[in-house]
Amino acid sequence: MSKKQGASDRRDFIKTSTMAAAGGIALNAVLPAGAYAQGSDEIRVGVVGCGGRGSGAAHNVLNSARNVTIHAVADAFESQAKGLQARLKGIAKDDPKVKELNNKVEIADDKVHSGVDAYQKIMNDPKINYVILATPPGFRSIHIMAAVKAKKNIFTEKPVCVDGPTARDCLAAYDEANASGLGIVAGTQRRHQAAYIETIKQLHEGAIGDIVGGRCYWNQGILWSRDPKPGMTPAEAQLNNWYNYTYLCGDHIVEQHVHNIDVMNWVLRGHPIKAVGMGHRTRNDPKYGIIFDFFSIDFEYQNGVHVHSMCRQISNCANSVSEAVVGTKGSCQVNTYTINGKPAVAKNQQRGVDPYVQEHTDLIESIRAGKPLNELKTVTESSLTAVLGRMSAYTGKEISWEQALNSKQRLMPENFNKDTVLPEWTVAVPGKTQLI
Repeated sequence: MSKKQGASDRRDFIKTSTMAAAGGIALNAVLPAGAYAQGSDEIRVGVVGCGGRGSGAAHNVLNSARNVTIHAVADAFESQAKGLQARLKGIAKDDPKVKELNNKVEIADDKVHSGVDAYQKIMNDPKINYVILATPPGFRSIHIMAAVKAKKNIFTEKPVCVDGPTARDCLAAYDEANASGLGIVAGTQRRHQAAYIETIKQLHEGAIGDIVGGRCYWNQGILWSRDPKPGMTPAEAQLNNWYNYTYLCGDHIVEQHVHNIDVMNWVLRGHPIKAVGMGHRTRNDPKYGIIFDFFSIDFEYQNGVHVHSMCRQISNCANSVSEAVVGTKGSCQVNTYTINGKPAVAKNQQRGVDPYVQEHTDLIESIRAGKPLNELKTVTESSLTAVLGRMSAYTGKEISWEQALNSKQRLMPENFNKDTVLPEWTVAVPGKTQLI
């Protein structure tokens, strides 16, 4: 890109968009529906993690901006990497939006990498300047640190940590990314969803007075499990069935419920100071690993504000994925954009741009404007909030933020690979499981 082109792109960007200070980014609140990132700076993408979310994020980035090319993919399993290569070539051929934006998929066969260490080939590729990190969360901090060291801009899925040590790694990477001028956006897509942004903006402006309490839920049926495939080592079998092992996913309070917890941290402008809660596991089938069936956590924030967090994965029960808060002047059902019983956002404005696409648009806009977003601190704090709740439920103890952050327990075995001899994992027992 020439200096003249770059200056023009940045002036156009500054004229048409603004950044929100507290809620992450408000670009989608000011850009028209269907808007995408402008500019001639080429975004050259490498995808690490080729499962459902990695596939989705790769498709999303191709719909988010002009001048995007996907160059390489990597996954622990060769079949996953090759499968994404084929799917992306089909998307480039058939998706009308990708064609309209003139984006490309140029993944040569020697750019399809496999193995647990395959991410290193993405980081070492000088052509790539934007990485998508979508492996199981146990690897996330390792990949974030490697990407920051390699000076890559990052789109990372949530959560970004599964314990205190990996949270500390991410906070250090946040500072290093700032020093290097790198952009990092996380897959907490509600922060890039126009209706959420507007609703929480009104809360921050005092629409219901001082917030005195809240609740957030992610209650659903059993999600999934995977049986080992022929020839898999025990480590590969657990990696294939990653959602059901705490060291790989953080348990479902961390892997999934983090979305609702992140909304509460956003509304309350900070993380809790402590938590006390409970949880349990009723299913005995070993295909579900060692995760709990439910968690019920009382998070205490500054000024004595309490939030009840509930998540459950038990089939044939009532479901709810939602967030709500109560203030001195009323209440807000955040997930329906309703304040004191009235819409906070006009019905015709509630759908807006797909937030899964918008989060990439916002990141690319910020990079091209020379003002890269860095959401790693907020998503780390939200991820650690969920870890805090899990730690309390697993031990049956009240746990402080400092105890969670400074914990010495690093769940992921060192130098994990397909031949790693894993510990005999056991289900946590409240009252017996110890805080480390």
